[in-house]
Amino acid sequence: MLVLGISGSLRRDSYNRRLLAAAAELLPPAVEFVRWSGLARIPPYNADIDVASAPATVDELRAALARADALLIATPEYNHSIPGQLKNALDWASRPFPDNALRAKPVAVFGASTSLFGAVWAQAEVRKVLSASGAGVIDEELAVASAHEAFAPDGSLADPTLRAGLVGILEQLLDAAGVPLARAA
Repeated sequence: MLVLGISGSLRRDSYNRRLLAAAAELLPPAVEFVRWSGLARIPPYNADIDVASAPATVDELRAALARADALLIATPEYNHSIPGQLKNALDWASRPFPDNALRAKPVAVFGASTSLFGAVWAQAEVRKVLSASGAGVIDEELAVASAHEAFAPDGSLADPTLRAGLVGILEQLLDAAGVPLARAA
């Protein structure tokens, strides 16, 4: 089974990238995790160029999504919403509708922020966009607030409650993909 991870942050030392890494460490050995790192190269969505041959980076994104059995998105929150580059990538991925690479794909969304809210608004907005695209969205959030203090030196989540929440989301995602955690181990 393949789980694709996308961080909505372009920042090199992103807390959301760390959150994806923490999630990857919790996945069973039989589950392959790949972090997609092409977000910064996706051009602005333009229906005029979304034709038979979309831009190469868009084709890469769509192909990565098509290969994946499930998707994990870790998003920061910019101005109480989705980072523009992530929204743009989701717009590309949602086309052509209804036969897009997100269609019926199990997806979990979580987020980390240095604020006290842990990107909850951005998570809700990402779930809304994914639902409109036909994805199988896990209706569970994990808000990692004060992200600058949230990670242990080994990269795991320091708070056992947050860690348990992350495990719960991963269990739901694997189950939605048809691989219960017990079988994946």
